[in-house]
Amino acid sequence: MRGRHDASSMYKRGTRDHAFDAHDKELDRLLTGEGKDIGNPSWKRSLPHVLVATLASFLYGYHLGVINETLESISHDLGFHGNTMAEGLVVSTCLGGAFVGSLFGGLIADGVGRRRAFQLCALPMIIGASMSATAKNLWGMLLGRLFVGTGMGTGPPVAALYVTEVSPAYVRGTYGSFTQIAAGLGLLGSLFIGFPAKETEGWWRMCFWASVAPAAMLALFMEFCAESPHWLFKRGRGAEAEAEYEKLLGGPYVKSAIAELSKSDRGDDADTFKFSELLYGHHCKVVFIGSTLFALQQLSGINAVFYFSSTVFKSAGVPSKSANMCVGIANLLGSFVAMILMDKLGRKVLLIGSFSGMVRKKRFYWMDENHKFRKHGSSTRVVAMGIQAISSTSLVSRSSAVYLSVGGMLLFVLAFAIGAGPVPSILLSEMFPGRVRANAVSICMAFHWMVNFFVGLLFLRLLEQIGPLVLNSIFGTFCLLAVLFVQKNVLETKGKSLQEIEMALLP
Repeated sequence: MRGRHDASSMYKRGTRDHAFDAHDKELDRLLTGEGKDIGNPSWKRSLPHVLVATLASFLYGYHLGVINETLESISHDLGFHGNTMAEGLVVSTCLGGAFVGSLFGGLIADGVGRRRAFQLCALPMIIGASMSATAKNLWGMLLGRLFVGTGMGTGPPVAALYVTEVSPAYVRGTYGSFTQIAAGLGLLGSLFIGFPAKETEGWWRMCFWASVAPAAMLALFMEFCAESPHWLFKRGRGAEAEAEYEKLLGGPYVKSAIAELSKSDRGDDADTFKFSELLYGHHCKVVFIGSTLFALQQLSGINAVFYFSSTVFKSAGVPSKSANMCVGIANLLGSFVAMILMDKLGRKVLLIGSFSGMVRKKRFYWMDENHKFRKHGSSTRVVAMGIQAISSTSLVSRSSAVYLSVGGMLLFVLAFAIGAGPVPSILLSEMFPGRVRANAVSICMAFHWMVNFFVGLLFLRLLEQIGPLVLNSIFGTFCLLAVLFVQKNVLETKGKSLQEIEMALLP
């Protein structure tokens, strides 16, 4: 009996290995033969699906910035004006909700699919925005922001997953940049809509109502979009995955795409997954890289600009409306630059260049009307060295030096949007294998929201306690650490298929 069993096992292993070898030969033929002759699939097929998915990122940017222009009016109307901790809570409660939403985002995306996950994340954003718009006190506002946060936490990781999984490899970085552009448009839109808030009583409520429309559009339009073929294949629905690939890539590319999926997802443990793998298994290194990248992204201090730039500009004597609009434009411009360069220079180059550009000195000197040098003590980020030199000459007045200081903040935002903003979510969606991608990205995004929560909660209090020089120096130090971390740990993924990246990380 034992001999017969061993012979049977050897026969099964030999048959399975033979099948894998035959499959590898078929894959090589498809990828290097027929696939090579027909070139790349058209980017136009997948573009509409990607654009609908970026509505989730638009809502993320909108809710990130909606509090900027409206916070002063909200605090007056709801009775907590001057309480910096309460103002910080209005910001950070949303981020706390996002932390919770992010933790469950991977389970939702893997359980019901990417399309349904988008629709589920839109629902709490609709409910939360409505609650915030009708709030009568601080607690009502906090509850509404908590609901919005859960949707915000689910949306961005699902958007990163979906865009990564439906995009052709040669434009995946460009399409991934669309999420940052959408977030920039959302931020700019929230600032623009919020401008009348200080002059028009109750206008801040309209700012929250305005976000209901794009959330409803996301839920509706996603019904007509393709499901992720990666998710369908992982669920054993190969025929449906082929049909979705035909929508996204075109008929001639379906066989090669399915063959590539088959090669990366094969194996005896392909259907088993434990969270312990992400914490101390063979995926823990990539989880560590992703979590650290997101933490350093937030510790650069970027969201202190997005949340509180109105307060900062007011303390510097700069009109907040025009300055905030410039912040939004700088963020959007940087996102377009990232879109152009993502698939040309690569993810790693953009990250290093971006964090390097965000490291600035935290003060500049201006020359007054008596030709004496004075230190400017506002909490704005400082200008680059060239602008700094100009501002310290007699060629500029004190008021001009203040505007040059605002220019330093704009350069900071621009540098962030070129790399540190869009790259981490794209990079992490590429680096994880399909079997664990959704849950792994969610865990990494949870670190993002956790650090973001504390930045939003404590920024104004720390600004009061330790001053802008020390606080901005801390942010600058984290930017420098990010440069060193990226140089040592980040893998370049430009132009590689998801399966090639997986096999490079987990041979």
